Amino acid sequence: MADIIDDSSILPVATPEGPAPQPMLPSSTPMGPPDGPGSDELEEFGVEARSQWRMILGRFLRHRVAMIALIVLILITLVSFFGPRFYPWSFDELSPDLSQGPSLDHWMGTDELGKDLFAKVMRGAQKSLQVGLLVAVLATFVGVVMGALAGYYRGVLDSILMRVTDLFLVIPALAVLLVVSNRFRGQSGNWFAIAMVITAFAWMYQARLTRSEFLSLREREYVEAARAVGASDRRIMLRHMLPNSIGSIIVNATLTIAAAILTESALSFLGFGVAPPDTSLGRLVSDGVQAARTRPWLFYFPGLWLVAILLCVNFVGDGLRDAFDPKQERVRA
Repeated sequence: MADIIDDSSILPVATPEGPAPQPMLPSSTPMGPPDGPGSDELEEFGVEARSQWRMILGRFLRHRVAMIALIVLILITLVSFFGPRFYPWSFDELSPDLSQGPSLDHWMGTDELGKDLFAKVMRGAQKSLQVGLLVAVLATFVGVVMGALAGYYRGVLDSILMRVTDLFLVIPALAVLLVVSNRFRGQSGNWFAIAMVITAFAWMYQARLTRSEFLSLREREYVEAARAVGASDRRIMLRHMLPNSIGSIIVNATLTIAAAILTESALSFLGFGVAPPDTSLGRLVSDGVQAARTRPWLFYFPGLWLVAILLCVNFVGDGLRDAFDPKQERVRA
């Protein structure tokens, strides 16, 4: 009966011409170039690799409305903070020109005490922008911390933090702001205390947004891989999850600036905001309401300055939202 010969048992035999040929073994490394063009081929064809941040910046720069708003906002900020150094009048300086309309000497006119309105508008914009930026930074920090902890750990901690967030959401913020702000009413330099009060009711939306981002990111493959190699929770959240949710955080922080400025203006309009002799845009609008018919410059110039800031901040936030959207194929212009 013929023997069944296994081909795998046949060993190479040496020949007089040379050594025995070695058998071909399967290799774990794929031979030849991988499917698709490599980096060298991309450079050969003139294709430049672009990072995610460069693509985001490119989409934002192509958003014409956002770019125009950003330029106007920068100009307003520069004029508000550096203009008083070159303008001849101070916001609390009295002049003999009482209730004078706009002129070359007083660009936006004067009030009934002879104070230059343009100097007061620059001072008011300073305080409004300071309040908006401070509230945005603090509210974003508190909201990101609470949302990140709730979204990453879930369970009991998530329930506790979200119930606290829901409690602050159902509280009538404006009524509480009026009551608390009354405690600091009339105190010089009370804008910082007002910013703290507004911050207490401005972090909740950021917390909910960050929690939803972390809930979706914690199940991603790169997070599971980092957890498998022994990375700590803090490293996973700071190095892997936070950078991937920074887009929505920045957009919400931008919109928080506008909301804080509007809230401070409402408090100042009602008489609970920045106390004299200092001022803010909301207080200037409130002071000019009674004179809107007889001396319209006292009402319209501060109001237009405030509206311009709010519109610019919202347009910039809209451009950032479109730029950070990975599904955005064409930026609105």
